[in-house]
Amino acid sequence: MGLVIGVDIGGSKVAAAVVDDHGTMIEKMRVETPAKTAGTVNDAIAELVWKLRERHQVDAVGMGAPGFVAEDRSLVRFTPNLPWRAEPLGTEMTERLNLPVVVENDANCAAWAEVRYGAARGERNVVVLTIGTGLGGGVVLGGQLLRGEYGIAAEVGHMNVVIEGGLRCGCGNRGCWEMYGSGRALVREARELAQISPALAARMLELAGGEPEKITGPEVTQAAQEGDAAALEIFRVVAGSIGFGMADLAAILDPAVFVIGGGVADAGELLRGPAEQAFRERLTGRGQRPAARVVLAELGGEAGIVGAADLARQPRHL
Repeated sequence: MGLVIGVDIGGSKVAAAVVDDHGTMIEKMRVETPAKTAGTVNDAIAELVWKLRERHQVDAVGMGAPGFVAEDRSLVRFTPNLPWRAEPLGTEMTERLNLPVVVENDANCAAWAEVRYGAARGERNVVVLTIGTGLGGGVVLGGQLLRGEYGIAAEVGHMNVVIEGGLRCGCGNRGCWEMYGSGRALVREARELAQISPALAARMLELAGGEPEKITGPEVTQAAQEGDAAALEIFRVVAGSIGFGMADLAAILDPAVFVIGGGVADAGELLRGPAEQAFRERLTGRGQRPAARVVLAELGGEAGIVGAADLARQPRHL
């Protein structure tokens, strides 16, 4: 197969690129997501793909959607931040674009890209965590993407890690992993500290203009990079929650590698190091078994596009 278009669909933007069979992006475009109705979102996607098609000869399209994608890799069952409910996205786009279209969960796309071209290339058993505002993930076992019976496997951020009295999650449950090991958790910890003890959070408050509610992830990261003790402690707490969840996943999946990606992973070793330490401390049978490597993602914001494009090249059973 020749060139393929990969599309990364988000609540605020739609990005698309022409990708070759080495995972290299030839040309990229993006537009804001007009998320008023399913129709307006679909129109924006189709228009963006057609612009690229006019400039390149392509053979297929892969799309990463932020929600539950059915086992047929076409129907989008549900997206929390877009107006798609049982949306036949793949079927509609195949008709509109006159090209084969494969739809996959966006975190699965990013995971597949890291296995094919990024930090886990050459590995066959991998867990990729995308840590942004929430916590998403993708799992590759035996060289194949884990999709489950209904296409919605690997929603790892919604593992229940606190049984009683946990924080309420946007999914409707309490105690989900992403409430403790995500950018949302990082910001919550920082704002709470700033309200309770402004002196301890002085540097983060300074970066946020003196208002606790204006502290965001970048302020916490900058303060930690500068060596601020409070910000470093917040990173250790959040990274510890990530590491504990990784240990639970390792007990079930036994991967060779955990890849940490997403916006929060831009903090690099501030996140990876304490997460790995917590993982090794919590690992079942530690000292008596091999432990997975813990590495940072390599493809950054391009992973979703590259993975979606490559999945469009793969056999339908993946």
